[in-house]
Amino acid sequence: MKPPLLLIGQGSNDDADSAEFGRFVHRLRCRLDRTAVDVSGGYLERATPRLSESVASLVARGHHRLVALPLSLNRVGEEYPEAMAREQKRHPTLMYDYGRPLGPDPRVLALLAERLNDAALEMPRPRPLELAGARPRLRAVDAAFAETLPVHVEPGETAVVLVGEGSTDPSANAEVHRVSRLFWETHAYDFMTVETAFVSVTPPGVPGGLERCRRLGAKRVIVVPYLLFAGGLLERVWAQALAYGAGHPELDIRCAEVIGDCETLADVVIDRYEEALRLVP
Repeated sequence: MKPPLLLIGQGSNDDADSAEFGRFVHRLRCRLDRTAVDVSGGYLERATPRLSESVASLVARGHHRLVALPLSLNRVGEEYPEAMAREQKRHPTLMYDYGRPLGPDPRVLALLAERLNDAALEMPRPRPLELAGARPRLRAVDAAFAETLPVHVEPGETAVVLVGEGSTDPSANAEVHRVSRLFWETHAYDFMTVETAFVSVTPPGVPGGLERCRRLGAKRVIVVPYLLFAGGLLERVWAQALAYGAGHPELDIRCAEVIGDCETLADVVIDRYEEALRLVP
């Protein structure tokens, strides 16, 4: 029997993010149940179940070795391995193998391209900012800016703003810039440019990324969140784009959805799990 897979989330106070994390854990549990692999998930902070609770549950069920995998698109800090080291002290019989974060896996970039293409589909533009799949509250705000715009915009007149979470770690922010370049060269080469922005902590913010695209001459800008799940961070991205769009009605701004709970993302996680097992001496 293979060791269980333990997904580690950063954790937030947002119920939507927690719910989607839980659905994704359930998806993996259903996928790996065929090979008798137990799957659990826990958060470092703020949300439940906490990592300590998930580890205690696995140990109580007789598991003394597991694969711990940060469910993160970005470079992770020391808090993840430090948290697992604390769990090992609490459970002296516990052994674990540490898996790589998801990062800019080619399949992750392909998922971003799907979200971009969905937002880029030609459609009647009843307002200057259209949120693909926006929630009713944001749709109501958006309706205040209703105005008819031309429908057809060439890809070469369309820019993309890839929005990462933002970190105090310069290496993590540099990784998002690297992802933007990879994304442009592999999936968005027909577009004018792919700019990088961050939703918090570090500049440029979403308005700064949009402003750069406007100054480059873009007629349409598509904001692509480099985020796993919907929640408060996504709404902040949308809100920042809405606020900028209110002052620039001549610019067609669209916002794509997050990567979200899906089979392709599950494929990436399962490959990281299998990779961690292969690396065991």
